Amino acid sequence: MKKLTIILLLGIVVLGIILRLYRFDSPIADWHSWRQADTSAVSRNFVNEGFDLLHPKFDDLSNVPSGINNPEGYRFVEFPLYNLAQAGFYELIGIFTLEGWGRLVSIFSSVAATIFIFLILKKHQNDVVGLIGAFFFAVLPYSIYFGRTILPDMTTSAAILGGIYFFDSWLSKKNFQFSIFNFQFWLAVLLTMTALLLKPFAIFFTFPMIYLAFDKFGISAVKKWQLWLFAFLTLAPLIGWRLWMLQFPEGIPANQWLLNGGNIRFRPSYFWWIYAERIGKLILGYWGVSLFVLGLISKVKKDGLFIYSFLLSTLAYLVVVARGNVQHDYYQILILPTICLFLGLGGDFLLNFVKTYTNKYVGPIVFTVITLFTLMFGWYFVRDYFNINNRSIVTAGKAADLFLPKEAKVIAINGGDTSFLYQTKRKGWASFQNDIEEMINLGAEFLIFASPTPSDLTFSERYQIVDQKSQYVIYDLKKPL
Repeated sequence: MKKLTIILLLGIVVLGIILRLYRFDSPIADWHSWRQADTSAVSRNFVNEGFDLLHPKFDDLSNVPSGINNPEGYRFVEFPLYNLAQAGFYELIGIFTLEGWGRLVSIFSSVAATIFIFLILKKHQNDVVGLIGAFFFAVLPYSIYFGRTILPDMTTSAAILGGIYFFDSWLSKKNFQFSIFNFQFWLAVLLTMTALLLKPFAIFFTFPMIYLAFDKFGISAVKKWQLWLFAFLTLAPLIGWRLWMLQFPEGIPANQWLLNGGNIRFRPSYFWWIYAERIGKLILGYWGVSLFVLGLISKVKKDGLFIYSFLLSTLAYLVVVARGNVQHDYYQILILPTICLFLGLGGDFLLNFVKTYTNKYVGPIVFTVITLFTLMFGWYFVRDYFNINNRSIVTAGKAADLFLPKEAKVIAINGGDTSFLYQTKRKGWASFQNDIEEMINLGAEFLIFASPTPSDLTFSERYQIVDQKSQYVIYDLKKPL
């Protein structure tokens, strides 16, 4: 690599890290705090109860996620590798809070993804395309926010990109053969396996690997035992985990609705929410759409089908997991690398090819204007994601942690949002899944309201108040009046 390229890539990486440190110490009460809290709760229970990877637990004991009472608080979604990293670094190094380490794991993953985007584009296009693609991944406001949230999705993106890169490196050897000592093979296996364990949806993003295999071997790829070994080693842990999960149905959230709940696929609202609101507005800030389209239609110098295999992966994911992508904007984290690949192509087109038909300054000027407006509008739409819109749950959580026994089970009412429950550092329920007497029988000992309404305060007629402020009220359910 040229020295200038290395310096520019390093600058992009450092800039990406700095941007992701914005509100680094914020409590988990920002956008999608419920999902972040559920993730971090598993890590906190590793710290408090031991690292039992086969029995991950969070704070919610309710039947809301799975439809079955969950007295042990099992949490069976992704294999808890992300939580292992978050809790492990916290235990080994300390310095930062547990939540801080969760953010650092995501930031590190963003850095890794940025570098892999550059390396993939550098190999299959050129340094300029790689740098532009990496730059947008580092600075898009959507990427900045979700690149520091306590979610496994960014780590999944980094892992599958790394898997693709090392799989490509393994296949690119002139004298291709399998060796137990081939580190590219084992890195590709490890990273792809990690991505699939973190998010099974990563399976959609293996299309580039399939393309690379058939591009090198043609139809005889299906006869290569080395490729079958790769598939087995990457898929077997995921299959084993999913089979193990079936023993704990109370810990498996309902998930079939993610595919096509409400029969939303291909309806106008499907296209509107995903392609207009999320990709066009939230991620690309309107202006970036033009650069993305230029990337789609530009004449790719080489390996064009490889680049378009990423687009195929993205479209397949968006179509199959239709409801999930409509429902949750963080589901588009997985497609962000694809978007940045084509932004890299579009940027290269403006910077290099437009000068063939017009003044050499036009391309750079237009590229700069588009980039600035993309980031400005993107920030306008994402900036509120960082805000803490209900600080009462943080205040109430601190009070609960101060006044209540460590092992107490609580009902922390916040419309079913488990981020309030997380703030109390106690296990329990985030809503009234049953009437109050039944919940007491299930083990509830204290009832907490944040920003209590007049109807919430009527519980003072039935139960003793532990503490009350304008932001919260705590009742002792063991002491009826």
